[in-house]
Amino acid sequence: MTDYSAPAWLPGGHLQTIWSALWSRRFETNAPHWRRERWTTPDDDFVDVDFCEATPPHSKRPLLVLFHGLEGSSGSHYSQAFAEWGLQNACDVAVPHFRGCSGTLNLAPRAYHSGDHEEIDHLLRKFKRVVEAQSRPGLLAAGVSLGGNALMRWAGEHGQLAQKVVNAVASICSPLDLTASGHAIGQGFNRQVYTRMFLRSMKPKAMAKLKQFPGLFDANKLMATQDLYEFDDVFTAPLHGFKNTDDYWLRASALPHMGNIALPALALNAQNDPFIPSSSLPLSEKVSAHVTLWQPDNGGHVGFASGSWPGHLKAMPEAVGQWLLQHIH
Repeated sequence: MTDYSAPAWLPGGHLQTIWSALWSRRFETNAPHWRRERWTTPDDDFVDVDFCEATPPHSKRPLLVLFHGLEGSSGSHYSQAFAEWGLQNACDVAVPHFRGCSGTLNLAPRAYHSGDHEEIDHLLRKFKRVVEAQSRPGLLAAGVSLGGNALMRWAGEHGQLAQKVVNAVASICSPLDLTASGHAIGQGFNRQVYTRMFLRSMKPKAMAKLKQFPGLFDANKLMATQDLYEFDDVFTAPLHGFKNTDDYWLRASALPHMGNIALPALALNAQNDPFIPSSSLPLSEKVSAHVTLWQPDNGGHVGFASGSWPGHLKAMPEAVGQWLLQHIH
């Protein structure tokens, strides 16, 4: 992906982001079929996990766990594109949904956040047990946007121990410096389009959580929020043990921990990602020798459409997926 070049008909980071998500082809023929399992969490909540597998199931295939982005799911464009890639490349794909993102309100007085390496840890360890029980050849993990930051935060947190769980990890268009990205998405066109889109789904979910747990937060303050900084200050930060948004964004960012990563890791970020200032992207001298950085000029935020109009989304899953597969021993 370092040499990715956007089609001439798809110029600029915003268009590459929006068009790819809405109109580019995610799969060749039929939409991937997902099989859902509900897993109990250590706090007696649940996580819904969707699997896209070969038919019939084949234990010789590795498993790729894909952590979705903010308000994403197995129905997101990138999830479907990765599922299609997996079917064509003998690799099953699983998408665990962060709390509240599977279409069903979760049970605990919490949701999900960008630095939730504890959630990543217990999920990956359960996937590891599944892989071992099925005698699969390996376990891979990738995360998109928010999910990629949480995954890299986990890899940095666990250092050498992470190698015992997964063969390799990848982050895709992830805000590894949450402070820089959080402020960027709250300005200009980003604020008017992307911020509004996220808050349209995040506010109703938060209010449903308040109905479950009266007094959990101030409803008037939450409904008055106009950007992610304000929303995180009222909801995400206090519900997940952070003092405020600044504390959350600082402590949840993966970037300061990427020097501790001790397993093969790939960080893919487009230089023209509207959500992520290029000045905030990781530098090779600031990450461990185990981290590979791909930073093409184009791609937008989880875009990377290729081919003739309306474009297809095969290129990014193919590049990232093949990079991960080479680390199956």
